[in-house]
Amino acid sequence: QVQLVESGGGLVQAGGSLRLSCAASGRSFSSYDMGWVRQAPGKEREFVAAIRGGASTYYTDSVKGRFTISRDNAKNTVYLQMNSLKPEDTAVYYCAAAFVLTYYRPQEFNYWGQGTQVTVSS
Repeated sequence: QVQLVESGGGLVQAGGSLRLSCAASGRSFSSYDMGWVRQAPGKEREFVAAIRGGASTYYTDSVKGRFTISRDNAKNTVYLQMNSLKPEDTAVYYCAAAFVLTYYRPQEFNYWGQGTQVTVSS
């Protein structure tokens, strides 16, 4: 069992930056593939970024070069650094954990946080 708590969301102007954090409780954090998924109003959940236990990373095309996912296994925490934010990045961002990610789809995650709102104004 893993419990996830996100923080760091908020309101920012276009072009600005935010850093999301996700604190995990439970054992074997380092063995989980971790990721961030977002959901904008009226839209389906969208896979944003993932980092495997071995630290390899994956990004959806729309955030490549702007977002960076990282993890600190000693602190049981995963981060999402978001730079050059755009209004279309506005969404609720969820931290999630998977036993293993194969296709980088939201359905593959086993545990979810409660979400944190990110709003980017134009």
